[in-house]
Amino acid sequence: MNAVAREPDALLIADDHPIVLSGLRRLAETAGFSTVHEASDVVSAYRLFHRHRPGLVVADLSFEGSGLSGLSLIRRIKALEPEARILAFSMHADPVVVARALEGGALGFALKDAGSATFLEALASVRAGRSSLPHALATEVAMLDRSARPAPLATLSARELQILSLMSQGKSYEAIARALSVSYRTIVNASATMRAKLGVGSRAGLIQIAVGQRAGGAFFD
Repeated sequence: MNAVAREPDALLIADDHPIVLSGLRRLAETAGFSTVHEASDVVSAYRLFHRHRPGLVVADLSFEGSGLSGLSLIRRIKALEPEARILAFSMHADPVVVARALEGGALGFALKDAGSATFLEALASVRAGRSSLPHALATEVAMLDRSARPAPLATLSARELQILSLMSQGKSYEAIARALSVSYRTIVNASATMRAKLGVGSRAGLIQIAVGQRAGGAFFD
């Protein structure tokens, strides 16, 4: 069997905004990466990682359209390569979001509104195998009581969050089943499970929660 090709001095950037990709590429070049791979969706990002095994991944946590997300990408990469070094990247300074990213396998977390110097510091830390968190967020994450998180979505699985994200976009069960390549019955059953977890009695109530959470920037998973 052929050995897996690796690019330890390469960076993979996963973000669905062209301007962000362009800016991160320039910063990566400043940081001395020999190669920068870019992906605008989760599937492409995973395929690029599988093919090149770059030394570092920067993964946005929110991707529009498919219901897949940066957190699912992080988990898939870590399942493939447990030693992968990943810096999560988001505009949401929510400690629950940060905690989920770290639990999923990210070594660090950077905010999109941070300055270039701060981002480069986070990039260098994770590249070297060290954790990196904004100080204020690190304190908030440390204080989280994981048995009683206030976030309504904290009890949902990654797949349930994908489904809820797609529901918040107005997609029908049939469309969600097609998008996730699962059966219609799987979506119906997942919807029933989510209603039980979230304490709502109808599909309409579930959609109301989904729309409210999207408006609040909750769909990072």
